[in-house]
Amino acid sequence: MLLNYPLRQFRPSRSMSEALLFSVIQKLDITYREERETDEHMERVIKEMREILNIVSDKKLEDGRRLNFLVSDLVDVADDALDLFTKPGDFSAFYESIHSWMGEIKKQMLKLGDDESNMTSSENVEDDVDVVGLDKDVEMLLRTNIIGGFGYWKPVLIKGMPGVGKTTLAKEIYNHATVVERFDRRAWVCLSTNVTLKELLIRLIQQVEDPQNLHTSSLLENMDNRSLRDMLTQHLQGTRYLIVLDDLPRQMRLSFLEALPEEFNGSRLLFTSHTTQMDIYVAREDVHQMKTLDSKESWQLFLKTINHGNKLTGGHKFPMNLEHMAKQMLRKCDGLPLAIKEVGKQLAERKLSGGSEWEELLESVDFGSTLKLLEPFYQKLDPRLESCFLSMAFFRENTTLKAEKVTEIWVAGGLVDSRYNCGFNLYGLINESVIEVREKSTEYRMNVVLHMLSIQKAEEKLGLEILRNNGNNNQPSESPRHHRVIICSRDKFNHSTDQDKHIVSLFFHGGGYLDTSPSYWESFELLKILDLEDFGLKILPESIGTLVKVRYLGLRNNYVKVLPDSLGCLEKLEVLDIAHNFMVQMPDIIWKMDSLVHIYMSDVICQKPLKIDALQLLETLTYVSVDNWTYALPGLKMLTSLKKLGIEGLDGNSDVSKMMASLAELKNLEHLILRGYRFRRMPCLDELRILHSLKTLKLDGLLARLPNNLPRKIESLTLIDSCLAEDPMPLLGKLSLSYLKLRNAYTGQQMVILHNSFRRLEVLCIEELWNLRNIQCGNDALHSLLKLEIHDCPYLDTLPECIPNMNEIKMVTTKSIAAKIRNSDFISKAVVVNINP
Repeated sequence: MLLNYPLRQFRPSRSMSEALLFSVIQKLDITYREERETDEHMERVIKEMREILNIVSDKKLEDGRRLNFLVSDLVDVADDALDLFTKPGDFSAFYESIHSWMGEIKKQMLKLGDDESNMTSSENVEDDVDVVGLDKDVEMLLRTNIIGGFGYWKPVLIKGMPGVGKTTLAKEIYNHATVVERFDRRAWVCLSTNVTLKELLIRLIQQVEDPQNLHTSSLLENMDNRSLRDMLTQHLQGTRYLIVLDDLPRQMRLSFLEALPEEFNGSRLLFTSHTTQMDIYVAREDVHQMKTLDSKESWQLFLKTINHGNKLTGGHKFPMNLEHMAKQMLRKCDGLPLAIKEVGKQLAERKLSGGSEWEELLESVDFGSTLKLLEPFYQKLDPRLESCFLSMAFFRENTTLKAEKVTEIWVAGGLVDSRYNCGFNLYGLINESVIEVREKSTEYRMNVVLHMLSIQKAEEKLGLEILRNNGNNNQPSESPRHHRVIICSRDKFNHSTDQDKHIVSLFFHGGGYLDTSPSYWESFELLKILDLEDFGLKILPESIGTLVKVRYLGLRNNYVKVLPDSLGCLEKLEVLDIAHNFMVQMPDIIWKMDSLVHIYMSDVICQKPLKIDALQLLETLTYVSVDNWTYALPGLKMLTSLKKLGIEGLDGNSDVSKMMASLAELKNLEHLILRGYRFRRMPCLDELRILHSLKTLKLDGLLARLPNNLPRKIESLTLIDSCLAEDPMPLLGKLSLSYLKLRNAYTGQQMVILHNSFRRLEVLCIEELWNLRNIQCGNDALHSLLKLEIHDCPYLDTLPECIPNMNEIKMVTTKSIAAKIRNSDFISKAVVVNINP
């Protein structure tokens, strides 16, 4: 049925753009009516087209260059929608791309008439004089993606956070002598100024067409988008071309690029963007992830910027005796070239205009101008990720973020709609270059400068306040605040109960003596999140039990010896993290807290076994002692939601059969960690084979041998301190693993990877194999391996050379071995090489 949405009567006196939109809507309506079937995607397209037409009418927009370009894009979108609508199949993903681009066009329509100065046609692709630390990136991109590799047509992406040097690297590639000589046609378009698709096509044509047959801008502007696409294709036919699209926005429609000539001649598309969510597919091996500068490179860029580019001469030049002080200041830039250049520029300008001493200038560096330059990045974020980006302000600067903690705080604080959206949001932050993945795939880090931006925006939009308890304590804001971060010194914690009743999240950073009165905790009437991780806390006050609305309590890595009985009053608590509080005494309170979903603990002392079988909502439990687990056997079948479990204290006396039988009843159990008791050998674990749903397994402790017939669905395996005398690789190579980590797991000198084994393994980590001297690798083994990490294997000086698709190698070894590996053929195909003594 036809979507009922008001379409104002068209008046002939309106502009040609309005008339064209009206005719397009009529065409969509007629086609949709003829099909006589309901289609939510087409209904949405028609609705959005009508809304845009009403915007044009309301604003009384006259025909102009910008409006005509936007209307041309809308006509193009309508044609694509009609093509999809008339084809059988599910094209939901393609429609989402259409809706995203229409939303962007609508926003640009609303801005029309205010400022058209953002329509520029010039492109600056000159060399950047202040370039540091890009030599390896340039060489790698040329070798593996631009010049090297197969000759087929392919897109390549330079990805990274704003200001990290994506555009600078792309310019180095674009202007490289080898590139200029190799490609018949080159074109560069910057898309950071709301460039329309039509303008993009015109700019590309103007740069790649034959100089003897140039078309005027007015002629090109009078053509529709499809004609421009055909012309672009014609100009590129039979040539080897390089097209660079700089600062590509997520929502821009690029499907036309797939219709460009794809001859087997090495033509390339090169994009720069902070995201991989684009309208054209880029293979994982063709994504170049930009990294920030190290301390040495940061210092070089700082000196280049402040001395060479800012007219400082003679005595005004930066004094080298202040190098240490300047490097301390540069830590706040965290290797971000944008921040380093902005700081250098700021210092030089203030030195020239004022006459202040360099020491004073270094102490008063202001990052406000840098954050202003990052403002467009914040504005471009997927709106669904905004609250998650703002929540990064809760965490310590330059800290390692654990996936489970971040997502659990989002849920507890109501920052995401449901826990099922957490995976999407976390992936979104990674994909949008807000956070980067650390060595472990479940650990992340946020750049210090971006962290400053998240704090600034959270103070504006989320009601965040940051208080410092350092003898000169900041007073709370007069307006109600909802989230509070308290940064403490080692002095006694001073506190105020003013305006605490609005606080939803409370985070303590630093370290201090938490001696609070009961009234302090009673004042937090709405508190849902209390996090004291790494605070140095020794005593948890009894009054903690007054926080009856708390859903997240983080006490990890403190010195707490005893948990108060009042903790049992937290009946709404969903996350309890008391891990790494050595030998903490826990009273018999767990059974009262039946809202618990995640429990993190280790080395807990209990006078009575914990009644964990009462926690039917439990999804995570790490770690519980094997004795406690065995005691609770009769009721453990009720833990139907349990997905991740850690059991510690296993030794030769543990009843493995009973334990495995109980685990087999947990149909949703996917992640299992078994930890041995100190230096005792773990029991035989052959019965692991009955855990059919298991995907991730970690064995931490001495093993006489590997278990036979490990679970068939297992994808990730970690062996720690196993000290196996027999080579584990022949047995493990039969599994369908995608991740394998061996740390102090094997004492032999030779490791053998058999022919055709480890076919699906993508990541292999080898650590602390102190005796290992040689790795033999059979043909067609490790076929899918992308990443190899080797740490602390002091005698391993040669690596197998028959790994076909390896993308990244990281190695920490001796100085002589590092030099030998760097010069070997083994690393010639790797994109990321990090070999250090």
